[in-house]
Amino acid sequence: MKGISSSVTKTLIPGTEIACADNSGAYTFRIIHIIGKSGGGRTGQLSAAGVGDVVSASVRRGSPTYLKKPVRVVIVRQRAPIHRANGMRVVFEDNAGIMVNDENLAIGTEVKGAIAREVVERFVKLAGIASRIV
Repeated sequence: MKGISSSVTKTLIPGTEIACADNSGAYTFRIIHIIGKSGGGRTGQLSAAGVGDVVSASVRRGSPTYLKKPVRVVIVRQRAPIHRANGMRVVFEDNAGIMVNDENLAIGTEVKGAIAREVVERFVKLAGIASRIV
């Protein structure tokens, strides 16, 4: 997976509820596991995710086809600040994700709201369905 140029604060831990930012049929997700990370750095510490990370989540509200089933989600917005190399800090008003398949291609056809530029650096195909890139 490609690295990103910004310093992303990792604040989303397993159990966090996030909104769905696409039109795939889901409304909210609950994070189960961060894909690509083990238990954490210290004993008893949970691993955390931030913008641009892929997580495994369950659909809490939404279409019955996805309800209570594990899906892959890419985090596209977070409330914690993202520190960019030019000194700018970016903060969104909610935590949100996009449902993707095993090849990291979006299941939905359009994105509601803005997505972070750090996501587009890592997953270029998601830029095609994004309405705004911040």
